[in-house]
Parts: sequence; C-alpha cells; structure tokens
Amino acid sequence: MDDIPISMLFSILIFLILVSGFFSGSETGLMSLNRYRLRHLVDKENKGAERAFRLLKKPDRLIGLILLGNNFVNILASAIATVIGIRLFGETGILIATIVLTIVVLIFAEVTPKTLAAMHPEKFALPATLVLEPLLRLLYPLVWFVNLSSKIIFKIFGIRQASNSDKLSSEELRIVVNEAASMIPQGHQEMLLSILDLEKVTVDDIMVPRNEVIGIDLEDSWHDIKKQFTETQHTRLPVYEGDINHMVGIIHIRRAVRFFHNEDLNKEDLNTIIREAYYVPSGTPLNTQLLNFQHERRRNAMVVNEYGDILGLVTLEDILEEIVGEFTTDPSASRKDLHIKEDGTYLIDGSITVRELNKILDWQLPTEGPKTLNGLIIEYLEHIPEPGTSMLLENYPIEIVQTTRNAVKTVLIDPNWNNSPEQANKA
Repeated sequence: MDDIPISMLFSILIFLILVSGFFSGSETGLMSLNRYRLRHLVDKENKGAERAFRLLKKPDRLIGLILLGNNFVNILASAIATVIGIRLFGETGILIATIVLTIVVLIFAEVTPKTLAAMHPEKFALPATLVLEPLLRLLYPLVWFVNLSSKIIFKIFGIRQASNSDKLSSEELRIVVNEAASMIPQGHQEMLLSILDLEKVTVDDIMVPRNEVIGIDLEDSWHDIKKQFTETQHTRLPVYEGDINHMVGIIHIRRAVRFFHNEDLNKEDLNTIIREAYYVPSGTPLNTQLLNFQHERRRNAMVVNEYGDILGLVTLEDILEEIVGEFTTDPSASRKDLHIKEDGTYLIDGSITVRELNKILDWQLPTEGPKTLNGLIIEYLEHIPEPGTSMLLENYPIEIVQTTRNAVKTVLIDPNWNNSPEQANKA
C-alpha cells in the first residue's frame, strides 16, 4: 500500500465505513420489519417485500451474509486506517488510528444507520434487498460454510436452535389489537377484543337460568298454550311436560301459527312440529359453542350439568351480543332486570349476571365464583340480608331493597357514588 496515495486510502476508508453502515442498517431494518405488514405487501406484489420475504425465510443465511460482509469491511477498514496512521504519525499512528476508527465506526457505521433503520425499517430494508439477494447467491458457499460451522459448535455444546414461529397467542394478539388502536376504529377494536374473550367465557356466564326460561308446558290447558303462542316475544320456545327437566323439544313459533287456523287441533297435533332439543354441557367456552351452533345449524341450546339436569338456555343471539354488544344503547329498555330511576340510580334485580353488571356500570366484580349478583352478595355476607342493608361489595356500593326467604330480590346502586368507604357501612 506504500504506492497508494493517502487521499485514495481515505476515500477507500470512507467507502468501507459506508458499506459497513449499509450492512448494519440492513440487519436492523430487516429484523425490525412487521412480518404481517410484510405479508400484506407481498400480497400486493411489492417486489422489495417479496425479496425481503424470501430472505427472511432463512434468517440464519441472511444474518450469516450480513455479518460476513460487515466483519470483512470492518477488518479491511481497520487495516487501511492503520496504514494511514503509520504514514501520518509513525508508530504512534497505530493507537491514534485505532481510537479514531473506533469512534467513527461506532457513530457512522453502527449507531446512526441502525437507529435510522429501526425508525424506518421498510424504507431501509426493502431497497437493501436489491444488493443482499444477489450477494447471497454470489457468496452462498461461504455463507453455507459459516452457518455449518456455527451449527456444529451448537451441537457440541448441546445448544438447540429455537424454531422461528410467527404464531401469536391470544394474549399477544390482544396486545397487537390494543397497540393498533389508532389504525382500527374503536367499535371494530372492541369487537376484536370481544372475540378474543370468547374462549374465557362459558355458556354458564350468559345463559338464561332455568327459572327464567319461558317455555310451553304441555300440562297447561290448550287455551293457555295458544295464548302463550300469541303473546310471546320469542321465535323459539322450549316445550316440556310439567318441569323443564322433562324436555320434549323446541318449537318454532312461525311453524305453529298455521295451527291456530284449525279449531280441531290439539296438543297431540302440536307434537308433530316439535323439534328435538339440542343440549350442551355446562362450562363450554363460547368460541366452541359458536362453532357448534354453526355445525348443528341451531340457534339455541339447553345447558345441562354432569347429571343431565337442565341449568338454563343459551342462544346464538346471546353469543353475538358478547361480540357486538347489546342491540340497544338503553340498558333499561333491553333488560327487565334493570331500571333507571329519575335520580339516576339503578334499581337492579338480584338475578342479573355479574358479567352484565360489570358491563353496564364498568365495574370489576369477580366473575370466577357466583354468576349472579344475588349469589355474589349471599356468598360475601354468608346470610340473607335484611332490606335496607348497605354494603361495599369489592368496594362498590350496594343497598339491599327487597329480599325473599332465600334470595336477594332487588338492590339499589348509585353509579355516581364516589367509592369512599365512609359513604356506606360495610355489613
């Protein structure tokens, strides 16, 4: 190198530092790419995305190429800087060149390009693939040898390579949806999160309890049965004999309407249009039950326990409401167990589910234990309270309005209460 002018050596050194910065930035940019957006760009036939996708399929080869190139140019730059230092400062130039080159490489070939690539991965990585892909083909034998040597060392020391997987768990997907809030309308975001929550909620949480199930009792008079058909607001009704545990089946009101035009019809004729009931075990997750409804082509099901006793009724509409919310914005208009008083307080039936109460009032009452407010209050107090009792349930204020011998019938809740413990007497 003695015959090469110092000006040319400086030019080569600057070029090598830029190349080193290119390799460093390419590595950060490619590894920072959003894999799902990359696939979206591939579907749109973006050439740069297609090249990046091919390179990232074999990340060990890509990293091997980048490190091979980066180390080569850095070592060569170090040699040239040493020559320059010796020419300018003699033996002391070696130390000076080492210090100066370290600072320059750190700033211009590492920190700066990697920071820019991390901030704008697509702008940096996609154009870089124009160089990296043909370079990988050219240096493939050397890259293959380096990777093989690395794998042999891993095997000697018993190190297993983790499989590269882009699969997300439901919790990780939840984080993705939350972080994408600025790009997803709030309504859509809430629906996506509700869908993810379906696996955490079971049919027991949303079913209509057996004591509230409206159905046709074949032991009633024919007059009462016809009256119930004409007055019901439901399109499908369970049919039983005496007790809901003695289920006969499900009847569709639309199919039953034509029977009322024939005065000679009786209960026996009604049996011809009753469809066999569909049963599901308690504890079935809602995401599973939604698929079951689709597979069985059903819209409602009877929930049974391990002994075959009917616990309640779950419908397809109940599951859909878990995803899209109530089909009305006025809770008191859609629920018979909730009434809003003129002063803004809520008069709530004790049979309301804890999950529904949490939704309406934006509370965080526990849902792991009792499913209804009545059950939660009784479990907390360990007795049936007297009317007029005020209490803090999980630091939420509740006043008992009406009770029966074995249940809390009605409670009063003030949603504007400031949650101060002094405001109520804990029972």
